[in-house]
Amino acid sequence: MKKLLIANRGEIAVRIARACADHGVQSVAVYADADLNALHVRMADEAYGLDGNKPADTYLNIAKLLAVAKRCGADAVHPGYGFLSESAAFAQAVIDAGLTWVGPSPAAIAMLGDKVQARKLAMKVGAPLVAGTADPVKNAGEVLAFAEKHGLPVAIKAAFGGGGRGIKVAWRLDEVEGLYESAVREAVTAFGRGECYVEQFLDRPRHVEAQVLADTHGNVVVLGTRDCSLQRRNQKLVEEAPAPFLSDEQRERIHQSARDICAEAGYTGAGTVEFMLSASGAISFLEVNTRLQVEHPVTEETTGIDLVIEQLRIAEGLPLSIRQTPVPRGHAFEFRINAEDVGRGFMPSPGPVKVFDAPSGPGVRVDAGVDAGSQVPGTFDSLMAKLIVTGATREQAVARARRALKEFRIEGLPTVLPFHRAVMAHPDFVSGDAFKVHTRWIETDFANGEAAAMRPDPMPGTALLRTAIEVDGRRMSLGLPAVLLSGLSSAAAGGAGIATAEPAVADAAAVAAPVSGTVQGWKVADGDEVAAGSVIAVMEAMKMEMQVLAHRAGRIAFSVAAGGYVAAGAAIATIG
Repeated sequence: MKKLLIANRGEIAVRIARACADHGVQSVAVYADADLNALHVRMADEAYGLDGNKPADTYLNIAKLLAVAKRCGADAVHPGYGFLSESAAFAQAVIDAGLTWVGPSPAAIAMLGDKVQARKLAMKVGAPLVAGTADPVKNAGEVLAFAEKHGLPVAIKAAFGGGGRGIKVAWRLDEVEGLYESAVREAVTAFGRGECYVEQFLDRPRHVEAQVLADTHGNVVVLGTRDCSLQRRNQKLVEEAPAPFLSDEQRERIHQSARDICAEAGYTGAGTVEFMLSASGAISFLEVNTRLQVEHPVTEETTGIDLVIEQLRIAEGLPLSIRQTPVPRGHAFEFRINAEDVGRGFMPSPGPVKVFDAPSGPGVRVDAGVDAGSQVPGTFDSLMAKLIVTGATREQAVARARRALKEFRIEGLPTVLPFHRAVMAHPDFVSGDAFKVHTRWIETDFANGEAAAMRPDPMPGTALLRTAIEVDGRRMSLGLPAVLLSGLSSAAAGGAGIATAEPAVADAAAVAAPVSGTVQGWKVADGDEVAAGSVIAVMEAMKMEMQVLAHRAGRIAFSVAAGGYVAAGAAIATIG
């Protein structure tokens, strides 16, 4: 392996580029138009544009990614997490192109990526499981039938999903149909396939997972556990290793089940086997993520193992550098630093990063995908950075985390830092006697007293205008930021330079977009009479869906068609 293409963006692309440098491998970045000057582009040895801004046109476009690999002479591909990282088709295409795939085999990805088949494999090796459908459901009626038989709540899950997306929990029968449709939409958007299955949902469970490494020589090692219970909308916010407050029997059951599942699947590479732990202590297999996890640094800090370099070694055919589960060296927390407004229900809030002052000192690590001057676009997820804090004990790690979170300063757009500071002062999370946090703790137990943050300033346009030019007799493509050209034309006309977006006009009839994003679909017809508080549309931003409610009763008139992109505060409709 001499040159590796990183088929991803943001924080994880930076992380992989650094591992390449440590391992003596050249790194190649790719970028959407909005990421022209992103940190991962500047960190890599080379960078190539993907000509587009939507995920489907860029980081999910297999043909473009392989074309870049051929153009730059890469001999390997690392998919990171998200995007195509769990695509068996992408893995096979990379292999068919004669390149080294840094990940498990396409067969293992397909087997474990199909959540229904993964459940069957888990049953075969004796892993603990709750009741669920044997195959994907065909419609909402089958979800209702399952709920009536097994009771509520039930979880509707994308059969080919992962990362907490494409999951909806129904607590009432009358919401099943809408949640099923939403889960299918999210699954199609995130994974390209809409099949969903159903299983019993454990109320107030913990989310505990095991990190696995497996090589091509038959060695399968569980490095340890992580707790990832602190979530909102099934997306993790805080993780820690090792998972606290587990009995020896519970920890061994999780380790053994994870090892058996991966061995039975013929797994190679880094993978994570996830479990739910009920309040009564019962363990249930959840899924296998056939990739590197966002939270992998807490395992690195407590084991001393560089998981990305282990991935590179395994892809090169080398044996694991560790052969048995290590004794944890201390305790570590990871805090996902997302561009989200806690006071508005963790609403995604893309915008400019004006200040990025990261903490430092003993036990502090920051893995960032942005720096001061970066732009966080609304077309991708909201993760900007990860703060990882390690201590000799959980108590020391808590104290260091409080200090590091106090030092961390980001300005220009809302972040979840206020939430993290509140969590590290909450006895449910930091108590040395018990752990009362569960996967719905934020929605049910956390008193969110944060005020809504100021809206971020409008971002300049991210599109690139492309034209052909000739340099020394050779035809080349030139891409220039559209905002630069508009600024030049403005200056030429005697203006002051780049114009800012016009503020939204105050209109009592206007339905304002709650976030910068895409109108995923209308729930009513143009011209319908709507009731105050009713759901009229679904918007999608940073890979998250959110409902838009009618602010008053009246007749609705659409201002934006389904699929249209709007800025936060812009009118998507009027209700007269």
